[in-house]
Amino acid sequence: MFKEITSLQNPIIKRILLLKDKAKQRNIEGVFVIEGQRELSLAIKGGYVIKSLLFEPNLIDVSRIVAYKTKGTEIIQISTKVYNKIAYRGSTEGIVAIAESKSHTLEDLKLGSNPLILVAEAPEKPGNIGALLRTADAAHVDAVIIANPRTDLYNSNVIRSSVGGLFTVSIAVATSEETIGFLNERSIPIYSAVLQESMPYIDIDFGGASALVVGPESTGLSEIWRSAADKKIQIPMLGDLDSMNVSVAAGILLFEAKRQRKFLM
Repeated sequence: MFKEITSLQNPIIKRILLLKDKAKQRNIEGVFVIEGQRELSLAIKGGYVIKSLLFEPNLIDVSRIVAYKTKGTEIIQISTKVYNKIAYRGSTEGIVAIAESKSHTLEDLKLGSNPLILVAEAPEKPGNIGALLRTADAAHVDAVIIANPRTDLYNSNVIRSSVGGLFTVSIAVATSEETIGFLNERSIPIYSAVLQESMPYIDIDFGGASALVVGPESTGLSEIWRSAADKKIQIPMLGDLDSMNVSVAAGILLFEAKRQRKFLM
């Protein structure tokens, strides 16, 4: 049988709560928390190693647990009280896991000869990062680069809002300077989304290698990305406002690029 935890004071439960709340602890240990069957399945498909698997037997059948194991996974049965304490979604999925983090450097990216890359400069909220990853997955981009991130990728809100997109998209984290250097070295044109002195995005040819760059909703792209742009592009705004949600803007640009590429993978 499996190890069982019924106390909220158990060190493993305290550790999970700490990992969910503290980026520093996630970075120190090199692990993070996943909740939910869909997210866990996508993480395993994406090659993540599951260190510990905690399940509530009233919510998920024991026979289904083996599908979420990787080599060396410790399986732990937990009580309803414990599950409700560590699970964000309450009594819906019945499974929580601790997984090993991955490396997300620019050098880890494996790009083809004609890549489509989304670059997001300093996304302001974890939910925005998650939404960008979800959009990037839908467009099947070659990579997402988060430049100057304000939160770590394994924040619980990033995982939750990405609906598992964190595990399906090739992602790198770097400074803006490093990212621009990386793109220039590979002769990948930079298309920066700005309102001033820019061209309508529908007038741009995205058929070749392309890096589409979006910035924070509050301030827009910084000067370094404006200066680095091979072309500045804009989405025409027809209402009274001068900005839209960053993931919506990214979706418009990415799917125009995919349309031009005839939606080929």
